Amino acid sequence: MKKFVCIILVLAFAVPLVFAGGTGQSKNNIVIYTSMYEDAIEAVKKDLSRHFPRYHIEFVYGGTGTLQARIAGEQAAGRLGCDIILVAEPAYSLELKEKGMLHSYQSVQASSLAFDFDPDGFWYPVRVSNMVLAYNPERNARNTVPDSFRDFANDTRVRGAVSMSNPLVSGTAMATIAALGAQYGEEYFEALGRQRVMIDSGSVALEKLEKGECRVAMILEELVLKKRQEENSRLEVIYPADGTVVIPSTIMIVNSRWSANRNTSAAEAITDWFLSEEGQNAIVASWMHSVRTDFPKLPHGAAPTSEILANSMPVHWENYGQWEKILNSFEEAVTHRR
Repeated sequence: MKKFVCIILVLAFAVPLVFAGGTGQSKNNIVIYTSMYEDAIEAVKKDLSRHFPRYHIEFVYGGTGTLQARIAGEQAAGRLGCDIILVAEPAYSLELKEKGMLHSYQSVQASSLAFDFDPDGFWYPVRVSNMVLAYNPERNARNTVPDSFRDFANDTRVRGAVSMSNPLVSGTAMATIAALGAQYGEEYFEALGRQRVMIDSGSVALEKLEKGECRVAMILEELVLKKRQEENSRLEVIYPADGTVVIPSTIMIVNSRWSANRNTSAAEAITDWFLSEEGQNAIVASWMHSVRTDFPKLPHGAAPTSEILANSMPVHWENYGQWEKILNSFEEAVTHRR
C-alpha cells in the first residue's frame, strides 16, 4: 500500500494546470482543484468566465486520489495551491472539515438542494455521478451480461471480460467499492479477483466495450451518455438491479489559513453560481445530474434522477475512516491477484 501511495504523491505534483496561467496570489485569482473530466471543465469554465469577467479562474484537474495526495503534500508545506475543491465524493469533505481546512458559508442556494449538505456550510453537493454497468448490444445480447453488481463479480459467463476503474485514483470507484463492501462483505472483492476484473480508465473501458475486448464494465453513467450523444455509440447503460451507486460530488471553499489567494468573497460567489440554475445547466450539459429540487433537465439519454435514487445502493460516507482498510482488502484480492 505504501508503495502505491508514494507513486500517487509523485504523480500528484506532476498534475498540470488545466486552462491555467499559473499566476501568483491575487484578489482576482481563483484556483479550483477538480476531478471533473476535462470536457466538463472546459464547458464550465466558459460559463464561469462570462459570469465572472473580473476573475482569473484556473482549474487543476486530477483524479480524486491524485488531488488528495497533492493536497496532503501542500498541507505539509503550509498552504494549499487552491481556493475551491470539487472532488468526487463527500467523504473527503468530511475529512477536510475535521482537519479545520474549510470555510463555512451559508449559500443562498441551499434551500433548493435535493441532497444532503453540511449544516455548518462547509460543503455542498454540486453534481451527481452514478456508477452503473454498461455493455455493447452489437456484440452481446442483453440476457448474456450481468444486470447487477453482484453478478458482475460472480457471473462466470463474463469471467476475464469485465472492467472497472481504479479506486486508488478514482473517488467514484472508491465510493463504489466502499458501498459494495458494506453490502456484500469482503467476499465481494475476492469474487472480483476470481473474475479477473480488468482495472482500466473510463476511456479505455469504453474502447474495450466497443471492440468486444470487454463484455461489461462498471463505469460512470456520464461517460456512456457522452459517448452515445457525441459519437452515436450503441453502448447501453444498465442501471444495476441491486442499486446504482449514487455519488453526489461536493464543492468546498478552502479557508483563508490554507487557501492560495485568500479570495473568500469570490469563492463564495462562485459556489453560489455552481449551485444556481445557471451553474447546474452547465453540469447537466456535461452529462451529470443536477443537485437541485427544481431543475427540470436531465443529462442526454439518462434515466430520471428520482428513478435512480429509488433503487440506489447506500454509501456510508461517515465511515470514511475505514476506507483505507477497504482499499487494502480490494488491492489484496484484486490488484495483487492479477
